[in-house]
Amino acid sequence: MESTTLMHMFVTLVSILNPIGAIPIFLAVTVDEDKEQKKATIKKTIIAMITILLIGAFGGTYMLSFFAIDIDSFRIAGGILLLLMSIHMLQAKVSSVKTSAAERNEALGKEDVAVVPLAIPLLAGPGAISTVILFSTSTHHIVEKLSLGLIVIFVCLLIWPVLLLSEPLGKRLGHSGLNIVTRIMGLILASIAVRFILEGLKHFFAQ
Repeated sequence: MESTTLMHMFVTLVSILNPIGAIPIFLAVTVDEDKEQKKATIKKTIIAMITILLIGAFGGTYMLSFFAIDIDSFRIAGGILLLLMSIHMLQAKVSSVKTSAAERNEALGKEDVAVVPLAIPLLAGPGAISTVILFSTSTHHIVEKLSLGLIVIFVCLLIWPVLLLSEPLGKRLGHSGLNIVTRIMGLILASIAVRFILEGLKHFFAQ
């Protein structure tokens, strides 16, 4: 697998997961937790994310086959999903594709918020899962599959220190700073989404 492909996978996943943009919601749903409880929540969230995305990375092709979905249709659908998410990010909003207001409000009343809504759907949501499945369909050898798996694990582990430093980062960046980062990620994600859609259409019409 070429280094440019690996970098493309890395940048795409970082843009979709957007840990900086998740800071306000993380702080909101863990407002009643002390420092040790927050560390435990973050650890459980990262483990859940890695598990969910690795299932997509190694089982994505089989899932598409089971539901008789061709890869070009999935590319187009995944691209549209990412484009919708990027539009919300460009407006500095939390996409309802990732987590709805009802889910966030419900989470505030729960003791354990690590898996829902932090791991899924806030971080490892439909967009991230769809993207990992798309990448898995382009890997044909075990080494490529393992490379994708390692990228997934590496990106998820990068989120760990961001969430640990969520309070000082949130204060330092401020509302405007968080919005700027979210918009930059949204612009990158929009470009990636258009690429997925165009690739899907190209192969679809070529048939």
